[in-house]
Amino acid sequence: MPAPSIGCARGSTFPPPPTVPGAGSTPPAIALQEVTSGLAAPVGVTSARDGSGRLFVVEQGGLIRIVDAGGALLSKPFLDLRDRVSTGGERGLLGLAFHPAYACNGRFFVDYTDPDGNTVVAEYRASTSNPDRADATPVARLLHIDQPYPNHNGGGVAFGPDGYLYVGMGDGGSGEDPEGYGQRLDTLLGKLLRIDVDEADGNRPYAIPPDSCTGCPAGALPEIFAYGLRNPWRFSFDRATGDLWIGDVGQDRWEEVDHLPLPAASGANLGWSRMEANHCLHGDACDRGGLTLPVAEYGHADGDCSVTGGYVYRGSSIPPLAGWYLFSDYCSGRIRALGAGSDRTVAILLETGGSIATFGEDEAGELYVADVSRGTLSRLVAAP
Repeated sequence: MPAPSIGCARGSTFPPPPTVPGAGSTPPAIALQEVTSGLAAPVGVTSARDGSGRLFVVEQGGLIRIVDAGGALLSKPFLDLRDRVSTGGERGLLGLAFHPAYACNGRFFVDYTDPDGNTVVAEYRASTSNPDRADATPVARLLHIDQPYPNHNGGGVAFGPDGYLYVGMGDGGSGEDPEGYGQRLDTLLGKLLRIDVDEADGNRPYAIPPDSCTGCPAGALPEIFAYGLRNPWRFSFDRATGDLWIGDVGQDRWEEVDHLPLPAASGANLGWSRMEANHCLHGDACDRGGLTLPVAEYGHADGDCSVTGGYVYRGSSIPPLAGWYLFSDYCSGRIRALGAGSDRTVAILLETGGSIATFGEDEAGELYVADVSRGTLSRLVAAP
């Protein structure tokens, strides 16, 4: 059953705009306009879509900070989880998603690694007396997933257009997926999960959507929606079409972008660890049958090493950018654009020279990037 929408009635989380513009033949030049600084390892940016104009910034160390509608970084955090989070390397507070009906129920969800290094997805509530603060006591711990290694934790959480909560899980870490978790369906590692947080089912504090993993072989864990992921570092839904976009970090040679129109994405096998992007992981021969291969890839050259997934631009301040999927690379800081239609042209839009760990989208569909090394949050604008 779909989750409530912002008006607390059941329905889609993303009301479509009157028209859905496609991508032009060439993306426009862009620039970054700094909004705020002084952040500590920002790895997530999102909006509550509650009409406040606020942005919520996830700091890896365990804080959620608020940037108000005027661009000011509030001194007091929205939520402090530092005593519950393990940090260092790829661990930490990694994801934040607001319920589609947050404006009237105050529910939101976080993804973090606990002191033992395992993944926790938990629900919290905003304070009823102060909209800029959250209650420190969790409402429920929805998922607890053992992590065999300290890397590849995934960490992204987002509500899809169907109102369900999606959770991105890496393959458990180490290198080349030693346990084969990406292709195994008896584990939640290496998967995109989907759960209904508005219902409970027996001992679970959530329910399983009735059409989860319709294309999966028999015996797959019911939370699985898609599989064959190495380390999905940021996924998003196009607010105009509902399509799913994933940036999946590669091994040693190739980074990939996956595009999955919903609901056909259910049960998709994205290939890892049989494939690294469009290439067999070991040699030239491997079974590619039944795989959903990426729509774009790039190699490890000129400083590139780790993809940062982004969003399809649906804002209004840069009209020629509408319909282009924007993503980046953590090591080079390059912002790239990919045609979201039949034209899969990839263009480099901007050399930032930074360490872009995440994109974010505000209520109006404008895009932001957070630089984890500089501690800045910047808005994408048209180049002067």
